[in-house]
Amino acid sequence: MIITALQIMPNGNIPIKTNTSTLDDMTRELPQGFYTTFCTLSNGTKVLGLRTHLGRLYLPAMELGLIPSVDQPILRTRVADLAKMNLPNESRIRLILTKNNGMIYIAIQPFEPLSKQLYENGVKVITSELARTDPRVKDTGFISSSIAQRKQVSRDIFEVLLTKDGKILEGMTSNFYAVKGKTLTTAQRGILLGVTRRVILRLAREQGMYLRVAYRAPAVNEKFDEAFLTSSSRGIVPIVSIENKPVGQGRVGKWTKTLSQAYQAYVEERSEKIVESA
Repeated sequence: MIITALQIMPNGNIPIKTNTSTLDDMTRELPQGFYTTFCTLSNGTKVLGLRTHLGRLYLPAMELGLIPSVDQPILRTRVADLAKMNLPNESRIRLILTKNNGMIYIAIQPFEPLSKQLYENGVKVITSELARTDPRVKDTGFISSSIAQRKQVSRDIFEVLLTKDGKILEGMTSNFYAVKGKTLTTAQRGILLGVTRRVILRLAREQGMYLRVAYRAPAVNEKFDEAFLTSSSRGIVPIVSIENKPVGQGRVGKWTKTLSQAYQAYVEERSEKIVESA
């Protein structure tokens, strides 16, 4: 898939030549830094949680005393300008701020949503003993350190769950949740606190669902009624199998469906409009 990569400067964008076909490969070509990835919504015109995504770059940069190549208002404008390229289709966008000099890069490609069938039937996942070195920040170094795990994702395996001492922390590119009865369980420590995760936990408590939220890392060998993943690009993705063992009845559960519907409504209501319709 075609990737457009740009170096973001105050007076304009500088094209970056890349022969890669994935955002991860393109990211590995740059100096190590902080990054965030998200997709546009509503025919390419909106983004959910853009302020939080930008914070993943600017907050750790501030802690290190880095001066970003452009400020947040300028970066917002550049993101909107690039999103217009693919209207009325959606875009997948990655922002990177390098640790060596605070340079900001944008990589953008057309976004192909997951099939409706995948959301209806659920996915299979496997596990791997791996955890982030610093889960507070989304560091591009993790992309390189998890190459072996990323290669395990295939047509049959949707995601690799990262584990530590037999406990499930998160997905390699997502957050993980398990449901038992009316309790939603998800790790709180040792994980990247995703943008979508914050929304899901709020919906679980506030949308009349009366789901209790338990903050702990579920054990790999626990019996769950349901399980699912979340990410900014994919929303809620149901899990029906972990390590070839069925989750619950081996099909998408009622709480996952209910949360998915609530999340879609939230996205429609709360997404920030960044460009006008084509």
